[in-house]
Amino acid sequence: MATFGDAPTGSNTRTDSVEHRRVFIFLVVAFGLAGATALVVFATGGLTNSPQLAFGLPLWLVLVSTFYMFSPAVANVVTRLVTDEGWDDMRIRPAVRSNARTYLLAWLVPGLLTAIGTVLFFAAFPAYFDPNASAFRDVLPAGAPLGLVVVVQLLQGLVLGATLNTVFAFGEELGWRAYLLQKLLPLGPRRAVLVLGVIWGAWHWPLIALGYNYGFDYVGAPWTGFLAMVWMTTATGTFLAWVALRADSVWPAALGHGMINAFAGIGFIFATSGAPSLLGPTVVGAVVAIPWAVVAVALLIRSPVFAT
Repeated sequence: MATFGDAPTGSNTRTDSVEHRRVFIFLVVAFGLAGATALVVFATGGLTNSPQLAFGLPLWLVLVSTFYMFSPAVANVVTRLVTDEGWDDMRIRPAVRSNARTYLLAWLVPGLLTAIGTVLFFAAFPAYFDPNASAFRDVLPAGAPLGLVVVVQLLQGLVLGATLNTVFAFGEELGWRAYLLQKLLPLGPRRAVLVLGVIWGAWHWPLIALGYNYGFDYVGAPWTGFLAMVWMTTATGTFLAWVALRADSVWPAALGHGMINAFAGIGFIFATSGAPSLLGPTVVGAVVAIPWAVVAVALLIRSPVFAT
């Protein structure tokens, strides 16, 4: 296993000062495309009355999975084209052999931390814990052992997170960790990671305003949802930045991001209806994100990756 003392194996090319023009163009494109997509979703029925497309897929899901999620990647490409930056530092080389431990951590740590956070949520709010998984059993084949189903769900998460989810997460990571993080590093690695965490969280706000992630049935909606998302993205984003900088590659971050998405809702298996979405049981809940925050603080303080 890697330790906090392991240094990055890549050769990052960093400038001495923040390239404000490129950061500005990137943010305009990323937030502009995401916001425009959210407006189209709102104008076509939102999340609840969206038209159905082929295979029963709702229009909002298709739009969010493509235009919204890939807006940071588009921003990376557009910024390079507009500013004649070139393509030498895209950080798309996998470098798996020299970073095997980093990839292993990116694959396994997200599920572990999310599971710990889920346990923490149910320990803090036992009224929302259903050991019989009654709601989940409604969608199970009759007589299916719950333990077996849970194991299958875990295995499925490990496979899907490392394949399909990673492909979709790549659209974000090519923008956030492979480009914008590099542009913010002159602020100092620790400050850059924290600033990026806030930016990444704010990028989710149009979707939260539509009811995604938290719905509307919580105190202070949607403003408290905005804050909860920033808390989660800063905590998880620190880990994603760590694996990206260690490998000097976008792919460990994409893998870690894909695994976060794969295990995000594992707590629903044992949750009763009415669980407070702002707090849990999913990874975007403020309580479930606490283990992520603890690891983030440890990395920021102890890892030389953030000290260089």
